[in-house]
Amino acid sequence: MRKIVALVSGLVFGAGLVVSDMVNPARVRGFLDLFGGAWDPTLAFVMGGAMAVMIAAWLFVSRRSKSLLGYTLPGQPAGTIDARLIGGAAVFGVGWGLVGLCPGPAIANLFLGGWPVLVFIASMLAGMMAFSLLNRTA
Repeated sequence: MRKIVALVSGLVFGAGLVVSDMVNPARVRGFLDLFGGAWDPTLAFVMGGAMAVMIAAWLFVSRRSKSLLGYTLPGQPAGTIDARLIGGAAVFGVGWGLVGLCPGPAIANLFLGGWPVLVFIASMLAGMMAFSLLNRTA
C-alpha cells in the first residue's frame, strides 16, 4: 500500500508540474530573469500554491504521531546549516538557473523534452553516483 500511495503521489506531483508548465525550462529561466526585461512570475504562483498546501500538511501532521497508513513519522531535521548544505544548495541553484530544470520536472518531462532532458537526467544520475562514491570515503 505504501508504494501505491508513493506512486500516486508522484503521478499527481508530475501532472501538476506538466499542467503548470514547470517542465518548460524557458518558464523557469524567465522567472529567474529579474532584470532582463522578460521576467515571468508564473513560478512564484506555483511556489506559493505549493507552500500553502505544505503549511496545511505540516499543521495536520504536527498533531499526529503516525502517518495515515500507520507508519512512524520522521523527526525534525537537524537544522544545522553547514558548508555541505550551502555548497549543495549552490550547485543545485546554479544548475537550475543554467538549465531551467531540477530533478522533479526533468523526470516529469522525460518523454516530452527530447535529448536535452535525457542529457540532464544522465548527468544528474552521474552526479548522484559520484556523490555516493565520495560520501563513502568521507
